[in-house]
Amino acid sequence: MTETQFRHGKKRFYDAVKFPRGFAKSGDFTLIEEDILVTYGETMLALERGDITPENAEEKHFTKVIVNPSKAKSKLEHTWLKYVRLARGRRAFHTLNSKSKFHEAAKDYDYDMENDDVLEPA
Repeated sequence: MTETQFRHGKKRFYDAVKFPRGFAKSGDFTLIEEDILVTYGETMLALERGDITPENAEEKHFTKVIVNPSKAKSKLEHTWLKYVRLARGRRAFHTLNSKSKFHEAAKDYDYDMENDDVLEPA
């Protein structure tokens, strides 16, 4: 990873609620993104909450990115935005057994066995 002025967290960052098996094992993050989150995640979370103040230009830019995500430039910023989207956003839920308009359309075709001459023995 390239050199950064961003402070390392005092401890490793994990989200046991949304990613109980780890960031990389969730399938949503690459190994590099996992390393970024584990190393800098505590600092990024504290900056986002306002618990600490930015000490350098990179951290000041990060606080601006939190307000306006379209200004994200660095891999750290993009990774944090991805984490926030996945951890705090709604997860897509797809059911396989719901009633749908296709299921209702199938009721239009009734089959009458009395008029079926094909399967009668000769």
